[in-house]
Amino acid sequence: MEDEGDRLLPIANVGRIMKQTLPVTAKISKGAKERMQECATEFISFVTAEASDKCHKENRKTVNGDDICWALSSLGFDNYAEVMMRYLHKYREIEKDKASSSSHGKAGEGEGEGEDGSIEKRGEVLRGLGTSGVNLPLEFRIIDNKESFQLAGCSYM
Repeated sequence: MEDEGDRLLPIANVGRIMKQTLPVTAKISKGAKERMQECATEFISFVTAEASDKCHKENRKTVNGDDICWALSSLGFDNYAEVMMRYLHKYREIEKDKASSSSHGKAGEGEGEGEDGSIEKRGEVLRGLGTSGVNLPLEFRIIDNKESFQLAGCSYM
C-alpha cells in the first residue's frame, strides 16, 4: 500500500499558496494546511480522473490541458473551466512565440526575454514563463466576476 504522504501535494507548497492570498501578518495553523492539502489533492484527483476517463473513451493515453478544462466544465466548475481555457490559450501563444523566436535566432519586434526570465510581449511582462527553467506561472487568481485572470501581475479578460 502506498504511503499517504506520497499521494498528497507537498504541504510546503500548499502553505506557500495559502500565504499568498492572506495578509502578511496572518498565521496558518498546521491543521489548516493539512486540511487544505487533503482537499486540494482530492480536487485535483477528481478532475484528473474525469479527464482520464474521457481520454480512455477516446482511446488516448495522454491527458492534455483541453481535457482538464473539459473535465472542470463537465463537473460543474464552468467558471474555472472558462478562465483556464483563456489561460491555456495565452500559455500556448507564449510557447508558440518562444519557439518561433528561437527558430529565427532572435525575438520579434516588441518581444524578448528579460534578465529575470520574464517575457515581454506587446508591452506586457509575464514573469515565470521564461526559459530560465521555470515554465509555470507564479501567480494565477480569479480577480473578479468578469472572469478575468491575473498571470504574474498582468490582468487578462
